[in-house]
Amino acid sequence: MYKPTPVDTSDVKLPAQLLALTEQIAENVHENWAAARIAEGWCYGPCRDDEKKLTPCLVPYNELPEVEKDYDRHTALETLKTIIKLGYRIEKDR
Repeated sequence: MYKPTPVDTSDVKLPAQLLALTEQIAENVHENWAAARIAEGWCYGPCRDDEKKLTPCLVPYNELPEVEKDYDRHTALETLKTIIKLGYRIEKDR
């Protein structure tokens, strides 16, 4: 049986400038997800219907319900924390 073993990032504390970056990455995560769904033939629909390939999440990020944004934020945050945990630095060009 498969047992996931993600990198333990529980001890990683991101500096404020990287926490701010989380929302931008979360929005991009959603944009990539939406582009992939559209490429697979999915369309907007008020209720999710896998057979008809309809989802209410094919909207701009700022129109998503907070619960959906939180999913993307978690992905972004864990990605940033993993990069730091693996010994990399993230710096913005000046």
